[in-house]
Amino acid sequence: MTVVVFENCAVFDGIADELRPGMSVVVENDQIKEVSGKPVKVPGASVLNIKGRTLMPGLIDAHVHVYSAFLNYALTADMPHTLMTVHAVQRLKEILNRGFTTVRDVAGGDFGIKQAVEQGLTPGPRLFIGGKAISMTGGHGDHRRLTDPAIPCACSGGNNALDMLTRIADGVAEVRRAARDELRKGADHIKIMVSGGVGSPYDPLEGRQFSEEEVRAAVDEAGAWDKYVCAHSYTSRSTQLAVKCGVRTIEHGNLIDEATAQLMAKNRTFMVPTLVCYGESERRGPELGLSSTVLEKLKLVNEAGIRMLEICRNAGVEMGFGTDLMGELNDAQSREFLIRREVLPAVEILKSATSVNAKILQQEGKLGVIADGAHADILVVDGNPLQDLQLLQDQGAHLSVIMKNGTFHKNNISFEH
Repeated sequence: MTVVVFENCAVFDGIADELRPGMSVVVENDQIKEVSGKPVKVPGASVLNIKGRTLMPGLIDAHVHVYSAFLNYALTADMPHTLMTVHAVQRLKEILNRGFTTVRDVAGGDFGIKQAVEQGLTPGPRLFIGGKAISMTGGHGDHRRLTDPAIPCACSGGNNALDMLTRIADGVAEVRRAARDELRKGADHIKIMVSGGVGSPYDPLEGRQFSEEEVRAAVDEAGAWDKYVCAHSYTSRSTQLAVKCGVRTIEHGNLIDEATAQLMAKNRTFMVPTLVCYGESERRGPELGLSSTVLEKLKLVNEAGIRMLEICRNAGVEMGFGTDLMGELNDAQSREFLIRREVLPAVEILKSATSVNAKILQQEGKLGVIADGAHADILVVDGNPLQDLQLLQDQGAHLSVIMKNGTFHKNNISFEH
């Protein structure tokens, strides 16, 4: 049995609005055993005196794509899956270095890369995977050139790297089959595309994708496994469709209106904003080869993003934390904290990346909190992030400790015995 005691902690537990100073946190193996307001003595324990630094839960990013190697889809069209996996391994290490101990992959992440992390073959965050996202023909997940009539294979050995991220299904029967197949392969959730997208140049951003019957089929199949559906959606029209059909989380949502936000709040549907990806993609897109069509879409959703935060907050919609960064943009992951502070207080932003995201992952009380019985995913921050979100920038430079599942990934503090 391995026991670590963190002493003299200012605890942000992921739920309360304030830090609790003078706390002790006991970790036994892979769990938090005790959170106490007084010193704790455990015979044989390793002791870390963190001297008033902030101890908080590991961060959670609820919208990533670990297999995305490049922002420009055209560069991945002929990339073999083996090369894509090597990119993913490097990406996972960098994510963990920033303090994200858990991520939800919402297109492409599969049981193979999840097991690689679980078996210790590569450092990385805990993964919740959706397998291939499901798109209709001509939808956001249909990346074929206009001149390509072939339907991509849904098997893991598809034609190219893009086939690893999405699959095409039309009609209720095909959607059911696709959802069942991804669940069979270990999906923790099902992702569907219900509106046009930024990165797909041939579908209108404002378009609604999938019929009500098709969306309900996906929700029904996920529910049969006690799982849920998340939906890529930008507009009010597509978001209303998803919410009415029982979709649990809306991804992006930039073009939402007040009435739709109120509908989400009524149905307890989560919003997962991903604002950093638009600013970074618009800024760096020209040099990385994005088309003029994609850049125009980026400008539209970028301008609407901050307003979406205001609308959702006013309506009482619970908002998770996502980034959706592709390829070369991955190093901007933590900038999502800074963008949101234009509208939201730091404590709400931190909760979105901890306890709210844990709810989304169906891991309430286990992840995103410092509490008895929770997984020992712990950060020690060199300061108070509730006052200064800059402490979560610089690729984890201000994190003295990163612990995932009771194991130190990083520790710059000497033990006391």
